[in-house]
Amino acid sequence: MRSFFKNVLANIVAIIILCALFFIFFIMMLVFSAMGNDKSVAVKKNSVLTINLKTNIIDSPTEEEMGLFGLGAQNKSILIYDALEAINKAKTDDNIKGISIETDYLSAGLTQIDDLRNAIEDFKKSGKFVYAYGNGVSQSAYYLGSVADQYYLHPAGMVELKGLSTEVTFFKDFADKYGIGIEVIRHGKFKSAVEPFLRNDISPENKEQLSTLLNDLWKNTSNKMAASRKIDTAQFRMITDSLYGMIPEQSLKYKLADKLIQKSEYEDLLKAKLSVKDKEKLNKISLTSYINSYADEDRSGEKIAVLYASGSINNGDDYNDIHSEKYVKYIKKLQEDDKVKAVVFRINSPGGSANASDEILFELQQLKKEKPLIVSFGDYAASGGYYVAMAADKIYSEPNTLTGSIGVFGVMPYYKDIAAKNGIRADIVSTNANSMYYSGLNGVTPYGVNMMTRSVEGTYKRFVHFVTQNRKKTFEQIDNVGGGRVWSGVRAKQIGLVDELGTLTDAVKFAAQKAGLKSYHVEAFPKRMTPFEQIFKDLNEEDVSARIIKNKIGKSNYEILQQITDKKLQSEVKMEMPYQIRIND
Repeated sequence: MRSFFKNVLANIVAIIILCALFFIFFIMMLVFSAMGNDKSVAVKKNSVLTINLKTNIIDSPTEEEMGLFGLGAQNKSILIYDALEAINKAKTDDNIKGISIETDYLSAGLTQIDDLRNAIEDFKKSGKFVYAYGNGVSQSAYYLGSVADQYYLHPAGMVELKGLSTEVTFFKDFADKYGIGIEVIRHGKFKSAVEPFLRNDISPENKEQLSTLLNDLWKNTSNKMAASRKIDTAQFRMITDSLYGMIPEQSLKYKLADKLIQKSEYEDLLKAKLSVKDKEKLNKISLTSYINSYADEDRSGEKIAVLYASGSINNGDDYNDIHSEKYVKYIKKLQEDDKVKAVVFRINSPGGSANASDEILFELQQLKKEKPLIVSFGDYAASGGYYVAMAADKIYSEPNTLTGSIGVFGVMPYYKDIAAKNGIRADIVSTNANSMYYSGLNGVTPYGVNMMTRSVEGTYKRFVHFVTQNRKKTFEQIDNVGGGRVWSGVRAKQIGLVDELGTLTDAVKFAAQKAGLKSYHVEAFPKRMTPFEQIFKDLNEEDVSARIIKNKIGKSNYEILQQITDKKLQSEVKMEMPYQIRIND
């Protein structure tokens, strides 16, 4: 028996030592990885700046997936502002002779690709070359690559040029069949976020706004691609409708590509362009490495803060997405920082909680009293995402930004019928007339519906009030373009919902001008989490399980699941856009 306990104790000690050694090894690997990521890179002469498959463009540090389930992702993620600055810097860098776009898929939003294209167009004014190469090329990757002087395609490759479309899924018949009740209160005939629960087909109003929106976005993107490829717009439409890009010979015939060559032949072509001998190495430098090459430059003195707000708006203090408690702290910190002379608030959000949006708007209004506040819109600035912009001195929108959606709704699901069919019922004992105005098993009382309707209407009036103040228009004028309708940035400018069409860079320049700054540097907020912070954050049991589910079912499906299961997102008044548009790869 004594030897048994000695063996057990020895095994326990061995396990503890092994775990400790593994943990130390893991931490050391993490430290070395972090050190490697921050290492400055020297730019060699006769180099090509490369946008490749590893280029992951994000709008905000909070979009970064790292930690236990994304270790190393930080090395690939680039803020859009940093990417634009890198291309602008490369324009006058004698060591950079050209840009090579080598990506079949592109992790970036539509407005981000627009900004990259514009920056590369400006880069071409230097006289330096821009070439692109693709194999199985997604539409988003081709949209960027088409800006090149020459586009080369693999002999067995394809370009998925197909246009834009959307598919609306309806749940009303499903809910009716299985006895699921959904009480919906909304303001605005275009507030179609709740339409799938009310109908089994698309409403004329929703079809109208979706058709207008998609055509606005496609007109802008397709015209740019056609112009870059020197193709007539009518011809380009025919090519797209016919899916000719899917056949390499047709891509060549209809000028989507200039030549069909292998990747190694493309490398040889770049060498010849740079007068590099066959046996010599081609000097390529990625966007990430190029940014690191000048990351240690002096950044002291006065600064303009870019506060990024990306994702859905919620109450709480979480790092990811836009959580009101966290953003109130960020805003107050920027307000109190004497070195921050102006703030650019970069919004990339379809909205969310009305209460959380209101909290953020109030703090931004206080900040505006102290220093200039300029707003820049990314892919989305709709509903709550538009609401929080109403403190701005000036609003910049991208042409393809989805914006507006000035509307409010509330959704209360209940399961009274399905419960009754399965022999389940509930009695209520309460102290007051409306202690249980809403119950999953008993539904919503008529008085509860009445009060929720009043709450939605009151929130809508508050929404429109702040818009009228910022946009200097009447209630009727805003109500006419509100009602939950989503507009493109181009239309938003025409109807006065934004001030200018421009990029984040344009917003930063105007902020500097407004603050009277001639010399300044730009600093991003919130700060990126360190590898250690991310890992220990991910050790939270709930966060670990959420990340596992997200990895299994995908981000889009996870967002739908979250709407159904997250108690923070249920039964509250929402300012949220009805859908998101993605150029799918």
